[in-house]
Amino acid sequence: MARFRLLIPGILLLIGAHSTCAQSLTPNQKTILQIKEDSLQFFGFNIINAAEGADRLRSDSNFTRIMVRALKVPYSFQYPFDSLITISKLMAPDSSFRIFTWQLVKDDAYCRQKGFIQINTKDGSLELFPLRDVSEFAEHPTDTIANHGGWIGAVYYKMITKQFRGKNYYTLFGYDENNQRSTRKWIDILSFNENKQPVFGLNRGFTFEKDSLPLPPQNRFMLEYKKDGRARIQFDEEMDMILLDHLISETNEPQKKYTLIPDGDYEGFIWKEGRWQHIEKVFTQKLEDGQAPVPAPFKDKESILPDGMR
Repeated sequence: MARFRLLIPGILLLIGAHSTCAQSLTPNQKTILQIKEDSLQFFGFNIINAAEGADRLRSDSNFTRIMVRALKVPYSFQYPFDSLITISKLMAPDSSFRIFTWQLVKDDAYCRQKGFIQINTKDGSLELFPLRDVSEFAEHPTDTIANHGGWIGAVYYKMITKQFRGKNYYTLFGYDENNQRSTRKWIDILSFNENKQPVFGLNRGFTFEKDSLPLPPQNRFMLEYKKDGRARIQFDEEMDMILLDHLISETNEPQKKYTLIPDGDYEGFIWKEGRWQHIEKVFTQKLEDGQAPVPAPFKDKESILPDGMR
């Protein structure tokens, strides 16, 4: 009997499945996944677009259940789920895992992110880490380091890999609707410990010691700004640098994050000695809107994902 593992915070389930000698998806397995993908497409659309909060909650529950069943199919890691355009699907640059994330908005007071990490296993069995969003309980979310059960939720739109002392660190760029007044974007660092468990956050992973007014180091970075302010965080391949909008307050109240908007300047981070080191001012002159380097959009203009992820 082949087995797969479903990893839930604090619980390891070993569940039997029929063995197979194939090293890739069979036509029958592809058919099964295509059928499940049709259902996932329906519920995934309703998670975002259903008119009532209760319907969005039910759709999320159905989507999660069907997705787990689909991923139990041997060698499901090879199946792209291309039609699921209302969720994010990012493959690690080294193909060692992929991460699915999406958001659920019940009402004005409830916005949560959901997700899984699926590991690329040699025998095609399922090794899955469900992600539990604990943002509402995190008093200082930029300072936490936790496993998949203590995740600071985001819908990820890009992933890059950096190395330090032979270890891979996966930098994730994420979007979070947050609340009625402000939006957040995150830069998080994912790694795997000696037990091959995911770890979100890196101790002193973001440093500011070169700033004119140095801030304490952070384990992840957050950019919070006015709702629909369209602040950007992106990675420029040629510069090998993270670029982000510099924000100012519309009302001269920088402590009120919902007043912050881009002013045309850019900050940055460069990877140095296993950390992202902050650069206060990347360019010596302000860039007009549209002049900054812009990577390929997350989805095309017809996407029904939030504006901040495009």
